[in-house]
Amino acid sequence: MSSAQQATAELVEEFSFFDNWMDRYQYIIDMGKALPEMPDEWMSDDYRIEGCQSNVWIHHRIEQGVLHFDAMSDAAIVAGLIAIVLRLYNDKTPADILATPTDTFKQLGLEQHLSPTRNNGLHAMLNHIYTTAQQYA
Repeated sequence: MSSAQQATAELVEEFSFFDNWMDRYQYIIDMGKALPEMPDEWMSDDYRIEGCQSNVWIHHRIEQGVLHFDAMSDAAIVAGLIAIVLRLYNDKTPADILATPTDTFKQLGLEQHLSPTRNNGLHAMLNHIYTTAQQYA
């Protein structure tokens, strides 16, 4: 089992502990609150992701063939989505990122419980991560 598959299985299990979507949303918000702070210089237009209704910034660096992402949003639920995205894709090789299935969000039920604008933003973040991985692959 790959680390992304393991992370997906863990997330699915964690989400199953909650009986309703209000509790799941609160869990997502709490995950976002736990994100490490991002330096102000990375919260600029250079790192802003287009296609997100909220402000989302993603900074990356590659060290010893592994991509590391730092990301933040000014919206609580979106910050939580970022935390999920980072759990799946952070600190992986470009090849591992490109081999990671994108069905985690369907398995969690998020795609059907997010607003269309949040879904668009989520896909914009995923697209950015995959595009970045392709640049280094």
